[in-house]
Amino acid sequence: MDRETASRTDDHQALRLWLRLLTCSQLIEREVRARLQGRFDTTLPRFDLMSQLWRYPAGLKMNELSRHLMVTGGNVTGIVDPLEAEGLVERTAEPADRRAYRVRLTRAGRKAFAEMARAHEGWIVELLAGLSRREQAQTYRLLARMKQVTMEAGS
Repeated sequence: MDRETASRTDDHQALRLWLRLLTCSQLIEREVRARLQGRFDTTLPRFDLMSQLWRYPAGLKMNELSRHLMVTGGNVTGIVDPLEAEGLVERTAEPADRRAYRVRLTRAGRKAFAEMARAHEGWIVELLAGLSRREQAQTYRLLARMKQVTMEAGS
């Protein structure tokens, strides 16, 4: 049973909305994880790390990757090590800091990620195809407003 299904009709509407958002996000993520595993024999964390490196062709230091991914340095190392062994990323010493390493996609990594990113985009388009373009645009605007009010409430 998903989290939204566990809610009750007498729960506050804001709580039910939050649970619906969470459920939708989890349903999409579950499907993307399964497709990444099935088609590319990879995981969502590997995809996310490669996505960050794609955005920064010169690479990122390990601590920067950790910040971008919002995970610990140990988690980043656990993802980078196998990617490096597969030749998809390379790690180079940071000249200004002998303790730091910069990680970047190799040519093979860029090629592999480009293929995964194209497939990923197609999957998202497919998963949301049941919504019209108008409904997608409306949802996007409403979520932007929700993001704004949530950020203001948290300040």
